[in-house]
Amino acid sequence: MNKRIEKLMSMLPAEIDCALITADINRRYFTGMLSSAGTLVCFRDEAYLIIDFRYIEKAEKTAKGCKVIRQENLYIQIKELLVKHGAKTIAVEAMELSLSKFQQLRENLGDSAEFDDSNALSKAVYACRMIKEPEEIEKIRQAQALAEEAFEHVLGFIHEGISEREIQLELDFKMLRLGAEELSFPTIALTGSATSMPHGVPSAERLVKKGEFVLMDYGAVVDGYHSDMTRTIAVGQPSEEMERVYNTVLTAQEKALQFVRAGVTGSQLDAVARLHIAAEGYGECFGHSLGHGVGLEIHEYPNAAPVCTTVLRSGNVITVEPGIYLAGKFGVRIEDFVLVTENGCENLTHAPKNMIIL
Repeated sequence: MNKRIEKLMSMLPAEIDCALITADINRRYFTGMLSSAGTLVCFRDEAYLIIDFRYIEKAEKTAKGCKVIRQENLYIQIKELLVKHGAKTIAVEAMELSLSKFQQLRENLGDSAEFDDSNALSKAVYACRMIKEPEEIEKIRQAQALAEEAFEHVLGFIHEGISEREIQLELDFKMLRLGAEELSFPTIALTGSATSMPHGVPSAERLVKKGEFVLMDYGAVVDGYHSDMTRTIAVGQPSEEMERVYNTVLTAQEKALQFVRAGVTGSQLDAVARLHIAAEGYGECFGHSLGHGVGLEIHEYPNAAPVCTTVLRSGNVITVEPGIYLAGKFGVRIEDFVLVTENGCENLTHAPKNMIIL
């Protein structure tokens, strides 16, 4: 077995003999195999990837740390493996598995073993994924480098009269041309009063005007790993209020970046930025959490949020993205993402943050 599967099984309670991994992302994390189907059956001493004809050739070449079995009758094959390993208790991904799929498992395997439907397996999976390995961090760096090259490019593309949709497409096409596997999420490109909507949708009708902000939130994917960044720029001279809000957000982010380190909780980190924004009179205008984990998914654990008691650990990769949104007027968000270390953090985002005026 590979080290990831060994680590997972070591984290489970001793009474659990078998773990079923069915979620696509988790299956990819533990085997390196990208597919839309398949069942990873893990025991303490061996692991098996049961996968159908569509993926069998690829799996035999790329799946790591497990024996590959062509799927014929999934439940019979799992039963045979349970008998082979003397397994009596099966853990399932309670945080990922649908109720109907779980019922199918119980109907077909219930006479062979007991099910652990607690969060034990899901918590162990996410505990593994939260600590990024060096090769994961390198892929994240590459994804961020693509996003930042796209940012440099789009600064020369944005001008008065261009639409949000055109900005979005330019960012998307540039990242894909540079080699991104896909986009981290649907790119957000907003201008004017629409920037006050944290997750607004780009429009072909809204055009860039002088004296307004353009907010861009986007990322690239490299070998499954995501990047995530937000920059807010001005086209033409911004108002004094726009400058004040921008500088408030920037200072809040800088304070949070200085505070990040292993040992602090997500709520403590969130509070650093939130308290500064509140002190400047904009507390009611920062309505989302400060950040979230990033990796094989764009939103992972841990979070930096007012109610998050999770303690940050060295190897976590999290975003730091404070924002202020004035409904009907404008909004500002600045987002970097960082690698948490024992004594601070390494900022993986290098794009400039001082206000850019085009």
